[in-house]
Amino acid sequence: MSELVTLTIDNREVKAAPGTSVLRAALDNGIYVPHLCDHKDLTSVGVCRVCLVEIEGRRPTVSCMTPVEEGMVVHTASEDLDKTRKINLELLVLNHDYDCQNCAQNSKCQLQDLTRYIGIDEERINAMRDPDLSWDLDQSNPYYLRDMNRCVRCGICVRTCEEVQGDECIDFAFRGIETTISVLGDKEILDSTCTTCGECVVRCPVGALVPRNAIEPTYEVETVCPFCGCGCGILVGARGDKIVSSRGIPDYPSSGGSLCVKGRYGLGFVNSPERLTTPLIRKDGELVEASWEEALSLVAEKLGQYKGDQFATIASAKCTVEDNYVIQKFTRAVMGTNNIDHCARL
Repeated sequence: MSELVTLTIDNREVKAAPGTSVLRAALDNGIYVPHLCDHKDLTSVGVCRVCLVEIEGRRPTVSCMTPVEEGMVVHTASEDLDKTRKINLELLVLNHDYDCQNCAQNSKCQLQDLTRYIGIDEERINAMRDPDLSWDLDQSNPYYLRDMNRCVRCGICVRTCEEVQGDECIDFAFRGIETTISVLGDKEILDSTCTTCGECVVRCPVGALVPRNAIEPTYEVETVCPFCGCGCGILVGARGDKIVSSRGIPDYPSSGGSLCVKGRYGLGFVNSPERLTTPLIRKDGELVEASWEEALSLVAEKLGQYKGDQFATIASAKCTVEDNYVIQKFTRAVMGTNNIDHCARL
């Protein structure tokens, strides 16, 4: 393992692994540097230009694109930095929708964090908001909304789609003040190759991409996604006795924090009033509630009436490898048949 690099940030000696950006070295050591387009899961591009720092012996430097060096001395705040950051921030919010109270990202928005830290001159911005551009709200996707009026063109969604999901369904489009994030042909998102994984939604730093009908959970429970045998780790958010959200567990061994459309948006069936919550068995032609012991005993009794090729098993892709192994062992060793199939065999 390479030795750590020692540098000084705001008169504090910190250590970081070689290749770490100055921005990450500062953030990892509890030193705040304003930033917007950088994300720990993605490559750095230095688009927003608000993470500027002063490094002794150099001009103001984009910290997310600058690797640490031994003996480097970094200053994250100065009068010149404040002025430059303020101008760059004004350009980012120039045509941004100010209706923060009605935004699903309110209080969780990185742009709000930046404006609190850097400050903006609303009078200057209003004087520059001409022409006043506006984009139609894209409501085509059943699980999330795209509001380009709240987009700051940081490109996090574009890099997420390319680097994390490998889909590349969105990219920068048009030029100048009309630059936007679009799919091929500038269509609605539902008409693109988007798989609705939601990876761009969870990384969007502002309110341009938000889940539909987002509800804040009162608590979260760590569990495993029920939809397939991959075993992705999820944090299920609940309010009262209803599930209201689902998100990936960061750095989870089997999924790395990523989820598909089912794991992120498909848990609503749990809240269905028609969902069975107890076993049912048929008595006198009627389905009645029963205990698990009673239901399992009945199943065992019925299975005992079949032998060999009279019996067949259909296994499930929702089961783990271990569960499916037990199922095939039961079919072959107990029921005495090789009549077993699985929906994922192709």
